Amino acid sequence: MNISHMRTLVTVVEQGSFSAAAKVMGVSQPAVTMQVQTLEADLGVTLFDRKYRKLELTEAGEALLPFARSVLAEVDNARSEIERLSKTVTGRLIVAASTAPGQYMLPKILGGFLREYPQVGVVIQIADTTQVVEAVASGQAHLGITGAKVAGTKVVYERMGSDDLIVICPKDDALATGPVELSALAEAPFIMRESGSGTRLATEKILREASIDTAELHVVTELGTSEAIVSAVEGGLGVAVVSRLVAEKALALGTIAEVSTSGFPATRPLFAVLPRGTRTRAAEAFLGHLQSTQA
Repeated sequence: MNISHMRTLVTVVEQGSFSAAAKVMGVSQPAVTMQVQTLEADLGVTLFDRKYRKLELTEAGEALLPFARSVLAEVDNARSEIERLSKTVTGRLIVAASTAPGQYMLPKILGGFLREYPQVGVVIQIADTTQVVEAVASGQAHLGITGAKVAGTKVVYERMGSDDLIVICPKDDALATGPVELSALAEAPFIMRESGSGTRLATEKILREASIDTAELHVVTELGTSEAIVSAVEGGLGVAVVSRLVAEKALALGTIAEVSTSGFPATRPLFAVLPRGTRTRAAEAFLGHLQSTQA
């Protein structure tokens, strides 16, 4: 059954004639007659009795009328709800983010977003870069923020600000005393992020470009968070590459030192990771907010 035909049926009943319904609908009377006849043919029944210039519903017409009115009311409600949604951003927004942007960038800008869109509930999930991308690609997260791209994944990347990677060492380490060659890091005990981390991917790329074989690094341990790495460096375990955002507090306290070496600080882009399909209004609003704060 065609909704337009049901709307014509209800209008004819309410106006009392085909001609009056045609005037209200802004169409010709034959057009109204054709729509009613099409509805009758679809249902296989006669909906109106036309006797002595008086139009009356048949038994079938009487049975259909309340359903037609109910359907039209639901359609109108749906239109109203869609119109309301187009003006108001609501709902639950899940943002997956790698460590540095998730723990140090997003919390600082989240307050402004929630003041502008108070009806949105935001959940931030911290994971490594590979997991962030997989969450967005699979629909488990509405968008993501990472410090690296993952090849071969079905997502869209959009540049969103930048972050500096630095080399850190224990505060009393010889590497902290002055500029050193990047090759010296290959001989030092090295603390790495786990495989799949954006920081690790960026670090390995920088070292390879300096002709340093990452397989020959003296990696003493791999840790799952940048905070754990900073703590390990504070404990004298070795050197590491981390985001300046993560290290700045320990640097300010003097519990670690920044190593001056070629290739660092290394500025890496941050990316919004977006699904290829349609995004929710909350995700679009959050993306717009990110763009305005990172401009």
